[in-house]
Amino acid sequence: MVTRRHFLKTLGVGMGAAMLPGCSLLHKSKPNFLFILVDDLGISDLSCYGSRFYETPNLDKLAASGTRFTEAYASCPVCSPTRASIMTGKYPTRLNITDWIPGNDPKDRKLLGPQDKHELPLEEKTIAEALHENGYQTFFAGKWYLGDKGYFPEDQGFDINKGGHHVGSPPNGYYVPYKIPNLPDGPEGEYLTDRLTNESIRFLEEKGSNPFLLYLAFYTVHTPIEACKRHLAKFEAKATALPETDAPVYIFEYAGHTRQIQNRADYASMLYAMDENVGRVLDKLEELGLSENTVVIFTSDNGGLASLYPNRDAPTANLPYRAGKGWCYEGGIRVPLIIRTPGEQSFESDEPVISMDFYPTMLELAGIPAIPEQHVDGKSLVSLLNGAERLDRKALYWHYPHYHGSAWTPGATVRARDWKLIELYHEEKTELYNLKEDVGEHHDLAADRPDKVEELQNMLHLWQKEAGALMPKVNPDY
Repeated sequence: MVTRRHFLKTLGVGMGAAMLPGCSLLHKSKPNFLFILVDDLGISDLSCYGSRFYETPNLDKLAASGTRFTEAYASCPVCSPTRASIMTGKYPTRLNITDWIPGNDPKDRKLLGPQDKHELPLEEKTIAEALHENGYQTFFAGKWYLGDKGYFPEDQGFDINKGGHHVGSPPNGYYVPYKIPNLPDGPEGEYLTDRLTNESIRFLEEKGSNPFLLYLAFYTVHTPIEACKRHLAKFEAKATALPETDAPVYIFEYAGHTRQIQNRADYASMLYAMDENVGRVLDKLEELGLSENTVVIFTSDNGGLASLYPNRDAPTANLPYRAGKGWCYEGGIRVPLIIRTPGEQSFESDEPVISMDFYPTMLELAGIPAIPEQHVDGKSLVSLLNGAERLDRKALYWHYPHYHGSAWTPGATVRARDWKLIELYHEEKTELYNLKEDVGEHHDLAADRPDKVEELQNMLHLWQKEAGALMPKVNPDY
């Protein structure tokens, strides 16, 4: 049996190699990469992360044979910035892509958000370009959301693009007609999640002999929440059978409210269809004899959509984590992450990791020299995959200086080990939490620990200056 440790060592990235900066070897057989990115998937949306209502049997199986990260983060609480980080290995702040594209900065609020970019600059060397230059076939299917024509996946290192364009949600919903460029309509009743998987499987069946990057970016479970009809009845029955509870469906979150219960059948059916299709791709890898040389990475671009203004109904809940998509509380930025390298081994890591880390990780696994000037903010996770407990990193940062439809107001965050500080610019308030003791961020310790507030604020402000963070400004017309 091929174990993960044996596989990594045969690639020249065992424990010793992983400890040497920039260490890499040329390999006769570079690993393939299957990178699966789900939109708006919360960390509590998977059975293997604790959900008791949603069902994700294929992902549970993947987690049982790979490394399940319990403290993985998206680099932003909304999608475009995180996607840019995955592609470049840089913080969104450094790229000046700090909001979903093109954003929606209101002009009638206390602050005016900064003007950020609406496309991923072509001068950035993406992970797809780096792999392509080293002999990889590169395939993209699904949601891109990093710029309009001239900035599509095929302009950023992908040989094939099926459905990636400038819109962030399915223009006409999840059933044909899709109205998505580069994705002709299928038969009546076809579901978009199935179709993107069909395209990915076709690529696997028709690809050449070179190693590949298959980047499958599902549009699901982004709004519109549109049930997968073949699974809806299953979860309607399950929702009806849920025991009655006195727990509130929503609690207030500043100007918004946050869902506390997972019970929506339509959302559950979308998750089940996504999981079903992940299983289809993994089964195809096995059928084609590719599993033994394919690294699988599964994650999300931000937390689940749990928080909105009170006149809107959110589809999921992220408990025990606070808030959801759009917010810099844990529910908005903590995401599921499963990485499987070939071989049977189950492992769990509680080390904080983030979107920029995928770039150097994939390079190291592929035996390609690091590009530190490009993936400047990422850390290779290979040592963690080998069983190490910690990375050499002091802190993680988030800069989200925009208003968002989830009721978030401009702010920024730093996490340094157990401690997390949040600056809320609109409220003119700073909050401090100890995540080890209070993962739900219920107890603000700022008044009790001014020393820790000062320490973390200094770290955050120095990082913002170094990364070129653009700040919101006071609205003179407010």
